[in-house]
Amino acid sequence: MRQRSIFTAIAAAALLVLTTGRMALSDSLGATTPSSISAVAAATAGCGKTPTLRSGSQTITTSGKNRTWILRIPDNYDNNHPYRLIFAYHWLNGTAQIVDTGGSDGAVWSYYGLKQLSNNSTIFIAPQGINNGWGNTNGEDLTFTDDVLKRVEGDLCVDTTQRFAMGWSYGGAMSFAVACARPTVFRAVAVYSGAQLSGCNGGTQPVAYMGIHGTHDSVLNISQGRSLRDRFVTNNGCTPMTPREPAQGSLTHIITAYSGCRAGYPVVWAAFDGDHTPSPNDGSTSTSGARTWTSGEVWKFFTQFQSGPSTSPSPSPSQSPSPSSSPSSSPSPSPSPSGGSGACRVSATVNAWNNGLTENLTITNTGASTINGWSLTFALPGGQTITNGWNATYSPTSGQVTATNVSYNGTLAPGASTEIGFQATHTGNAAKPTAFTLNGSPCVIA
Repeated sequence: MRQRSIFTAIAAAALLVLTTGRMALSDSLGATTPSSISAVAAATAGCGKTPTLRSGSQTITTSGKNRTWILRIPDNYDNNHPYRLIFAYHWLNGTAQIVDTGGSDGAVWSYYGLKQLSNNSTIFIAPQGINNGWGNTNGEDLTFTDDVLKRVEGDLCVDTTQRFAMGWSYGGAMSFAVACARPTVFRAVAVYSGAQLSGCNGGTQPVAYMGIHGTHDSVLNISQGRSLRDRFVTNNGCTPMTPREPAQGSLTHIITAYSGCRAGYPVVWAAFDGDHTPSPNDGSTSTSGARTWTSGEVWKFFTQFQSGPSTSPSPSPSQSPSPSSSPSSSPSPSPSPSGGSGACRVSATVNAWNNGLTENLTITNTGASTINGWSLTFALPGGQTITNGWNATYSPTSGQVTATNVSYNGTLAPGASTEIGFQATHTGNAAKPTAFTLNGSPCVIA
């Protein structure tokens, strides 16, 4: 990604914004309420249609300009299934192509690592900024986002309660602008090393918010990231606090989930001992999309939200130092499992690379009674060690592992399913577990 080589350019852009007063763009970005995009849970116009869009580079005319963007549609796309959708904005002097391909880190870092973790469950969009940035002059980048979203939703089946935005540096600034101006359109945002460089039109309504920032960021000081975070601490009704942050030289990260937030609108702050990067590695000053903890944590943050008109509960408050992206940082589990420990089915899909893998598990209650709280037990093949997990807590991280539900997915009605997953290292054996038990009962493997 050549992250270090663009630090100076980003700093210069930030200084230009500050000195010219363009940091306060709210007067020129248009109305806070989007023109015709609704966040009410409903099938988009593209549901049931044979799509004309295909994965790859796209063009669109917006604000009188021809703009480009890259679209990735899941393999085996089902036009009757509403999909999660994620916008991923590039950094200053980055490109949509690098976001799409993962740059020098390859597929494991495509869309900041989330494409691989999604396992064909998500539509991804990488917009291209003007002059490789997100100045958002007169709100043109927000309009660009609106117009791309309308184009996609008119052709593809999207879950309107599952729209997300993310980005690093200038891309983080653009994600923050989206949170401010489109709070009823986007369910949550993840801002990596951001600052208010792309404006904040509105910025008074709640949006689920995750901020990630290095404690000694030499390009956009962490104080700028804290300022963005604190706006949504207020908007989301969270209890103000000063989260702990790792000491310089510790080469660790600390993740804090704020308490008291309005239900369904959590705020999470992840501070790491490092500089200006979206892919820090615990225990090292180097960066790597294949080894970073950020992708798993952002994926976990986005996937906690359930489809439908009702919002999910906030994650339980937590504040724990992490030498790695520990599964223990997952939201707190529900009370002990009770009832409904009958028939079950589990399907497992593994995506592996040279020394790592991700595994996605779908658990289905095939019994006749509701499951209230569940624990899924399985044996990891030798040499595999879990480094990060989502939508469940995992203990221990190798050998015989038990995945336990978290607060928002513990109830499974007959016929209902839930998706969980984890990232792991391996020493050559990337196989799936060969057996699963749910609350002590063996499951059929799909």
